[in-house]
Amino acid sequence: MRPDRPLLSATVITFNEADRLGDCLASLDFCDEVVVVDSGSTDATCDIARAHGARVLVRPFDGFRSQKQYAVEQATHDWILSLDADERVDARLRGAILVEREAGFARAAGYRVARASEYFGRFLRHGNAYPDRKLRLFDRRRGGWRGEREIHETATVDGAVATLAGELLHLPFRSFEHQLAKSRQYAQMMAEHAHARGKRASLVKMVLGPAWRFLRGYVLRGGFLDGAPGLIYAYVTAYTARQKAIRLWLLQHGQPVRDPAGGTQTGAAAPASIDPLA
Repeated sequence: MRPDRPLLSATVITFNEADRLGDCLASLDFCDEVVVVDSGSTDATCDIARAHGARVLVRPFDGFRSQKQYAVEQATHDWILSLDADERVDARLRGAILVEREAGFARAAGYRVARASEYFGRFLRHGNAYPDRKLRLFDRRRGGWRGEREIHETATVDGAVATLAGELLHLPFRSFEHQLAKSRQYAQMMAEHAHARGKRASLVKMVLGPAWRFLRGYVLRGGFLDGAPGLIYAYVTAYTARQKAIRLWLLQHGQPVRDPAGGTQTGAAAPASIDPLA
């Protein structure tokens, strides 16, 4: 091991992830530091993080991008590996990161990696779900979680981006109802973001958008090769697209979307690892 190798900080944002966080943090044990930013968990999430040696910070949730960038800024080291609590670094990816670190991360300012999502008994390997490449390893001096978009947030860098071997293993859903709840919340957040930017929905988009998403993922990209889980996934992601279009249409016509008594919340207590792969 080179004495002058770059030091690596891992960052994870959490909210009530006691059932999944341990495996995530165990897969990060090769990092020099782990920073967990929690948004007010009421379960054992913070205790589990500390038991794994992570530095835990608590911050009210104000958006996925903002929360992740805050975690990056609190890290001690400049090279960052950013994960969600429902993700794990597989053995091949771990090895690829270690090789790059020994070489001083000289190839690029950031590295992307394929993400494989477990879906009701199998990892999806086709359709819109895979390879779902994400830029998660980067030099914060040259990039980070930038921009104004809090939903479908992406990390970007100024400079070259390379692709690593291996995968992030993603376990996004605890149950089908969990997925539907996440899809509704994401659809609302996406609709609000689109409405704020002046985008508009139409009846044609409500019909054709979801249909195209299903056709592209299930047929053109081979989602049918993932069997019944691939079919269910294609249906649900088309449902999410339809929900977004409907909610955007309602917003632009001044119609109620949320229950006046409270309805679906997307504020401070929002789960910090929502991602319906939409």
